[in-house]
Amino acid sequence: MSDFTDISKHYRHSAELQKSAGEQLFGMTVINRTDDVLDLGCGPGHLTAAVRKLTEGRVIGIDPSKGMIEKAEAAYPDQRISFLIGDAEHLDMADAVDVIFCNSTLQWFRDMNSAIANCCRALRSGGRMAVQAPARHRYCPNFVHAAESLLQDDSTRTTFQHFRSPWIFFDTAEEYAEVFERVGFRVLSSEIREVSMMCPPEKVMEMFDTGAAAAYLNPECYDCTFPEDYIANARRVIVQDFARQAGEDNLVNLLFSRIYLIAQKP
Repeated sequence: MSDFTDISKHYRHSAELQKSAGEQLFGMTVINRTDDVLDLGCGPGHLTAAVRKLTEGRVIGIDPSKGMIEKAEAAYPDQRISFLIGDAEHLDMADAVDVIFCNSTLQWFRDMNSAIANCCRALRSGGRMAVQAPARHRYCPNFVHAAESLLQDDSTRTTFQHFRSPWIFFDTAEEYAEVFERVGFRVLSSEIREVSMMCPPEKVMEMFDTGAAAAYLNPECYDCTFPEDYIANARRVIVQDFARQAGEDNLVNLLFSRIYLIAQKP
């Protein structure tokens, strides 16, 4: 996964989309009073803290970003939650938890098969994994269009041609289910939902900064060296594109596709 340490500085106040989608996922999964629960890709910990209120079992939040873990520890210091730096590809647990939440994280797995297999191994028999993530290759047409506009500007075109997406997306719910079934899960439900909202361009940019920017503006996602002014120029071009997407009411029709999947370990 990409490093969200810089994003963590403003993520908690700007990530309404991830939080709202996570709350929908939260409502789809039963947590029993004695369940041990892992929040994988916990970010600043708001979902982890909500889990803590439902179970007397062990609650663990794992995120690869040191900044996110520091935010979570500062926000929830007295709630008996273990916050750890780590990722799914290196998850080293066996028959350890009853529930795994994976909210807005799946798309960042670099080795999806290995990561999901690790999650299956970490669950006890009958344990459940609840997943929510952006779906489809044009997961957000607004963000994709803004990124593609970088190819139209002289200050960003040459560098953006070297962008290599770190994300893994599938276009159907069946493809997502197949990945989980391949490593031993039984998929209970898998559905791609369409979400839309009307936002001013400034809010769209804030949402872009809570996730998409970690790829489009990340030197690790390019096979070339950034010019010193690339990020500043890229942000200017993206801001301008969001402004052009707005209608006469200065609102952008922001669209997202998201996968909601519940899987169980036999």
